[in-house]
Amino acid sequence: REFGVQVWATDLWFSPDERLARLRDAGVDDAVFPLRADARSLPFATDFFDAVVSIDSFVYYGTDDLYLNYLSRFVRPGGAIGIAGAGLVDEFDGPVPDHLRPWWEPSMACLHSAAWWRRHWERSGVADVTVADTMPDGWLRWLDWHRTVNPDNTVEIDALTADQGRHLGYVRAVAHRRPDATPDEPITDIPLTYTAHPLLRDDPPPADAASRR
Repeated sequence: REFGVQVWATDLWFSPDERLARLRDAGVDDAVFPLRADARSLPFATDFFDAVVSIDSFVYYGTDDLYLNYLSRFVRPGGAIGIAGAGLVDEFDGPVPDHLRPWWEPSMACLHSAAWWRRHWERSGVADVTVADTMPDGWLRWLDWHRTVNPDNTVEIDALTADQGRHLGYVRAVAHRRPDATPDEPITDIPLTYTAHPLLRDDPPPADAASRR
């Protein structure tokens, strides 16, 4: 409503019906359209969006080396791709700090620093990174969210409180699809035609190879 844009609000976990009720209450259901879809199988046309924004979800799929190439297909040349979410102030050089161990689990390996995201996206060759940084006092906003929305998650609250922004933070990255870059088309099918051949060297030729195709 503030910017006068249309939004396709895509989420895998939350019901479109529930989100539509929220949108109606906010008076934006004529401009924001809720969808349920997997980020790796998006139902949009090539060059469909002026901008794609991901909040607090990109770490679950965007660390794939090929993902930015896939996502950029849906953004017009020159269009923007932006992410914001929980991450690291700097990459760990060694083991996980002791005060984070009670909270840290293997899936936390998806958390990265702004500098990591810059390198990760620049390697793709399909976008120019214009911003990659850490929000000042972002860990406090992360902590505020938990205390307000998820106060029972004491393990994460304790980890953020103990860390005090030394390692945990809130990162963002913004890039623009390069006009001279053509993202690779995803491979969805490999066309093959089967032709019968002897399995072993001394086997006779198939009597009717055509019937086996």
